Amino acid sequence: MSEAWRSRLFAVWMVFLICAYTTLCGAVMFVSWGLVKAKTAQACDRQCAGLASFYGSESGPRTSSGQRFRPSAMTAAHRCLPFGTKLRVTYAEREVTVTINDRGPFIRGRVLDLSEGAARVIGLIDRGVGRVGCEVL
Repeated sequence: MSEAWRSRLFAVWMVFLICAYTTLCGAVMFVSWGLVKAKTAQACDRQCAGLASFYGSESGPRTSSGQRFRPSAMTAAHRCLPFGTKLRVTYAEREVTVTINDRGPFIRGRVLDLSEGAARVIGLIDRGVGRVGCEVL
């Protein structure tokens, strides 16, 4: 391989690395400066009513927030509320406070997916799906 060929190859690699670096820096600045806006609790309704179900009987897989899923935890999945949002869920005159840590439900007409533990507290286990009310705390 000639010296001229090596210097051209080096120059091509340097241009590639500089382009990749500036692209990544631009993406980081976009997010950190707030130019990309995620949906917040204000963009979602602070109160909702509709069908809810429960999911997950196995511990271990990670949720959309990165936490490990635990069926006994008081958690829920919602389409747009930020992770960590506390939500009061009411069903058949029972209520439970859950923390949003996952995305869903992905079935049309449902507003919430509860963990098995939260569904058990409000008595939703037997029916599987039920009409709930929810309110951001």
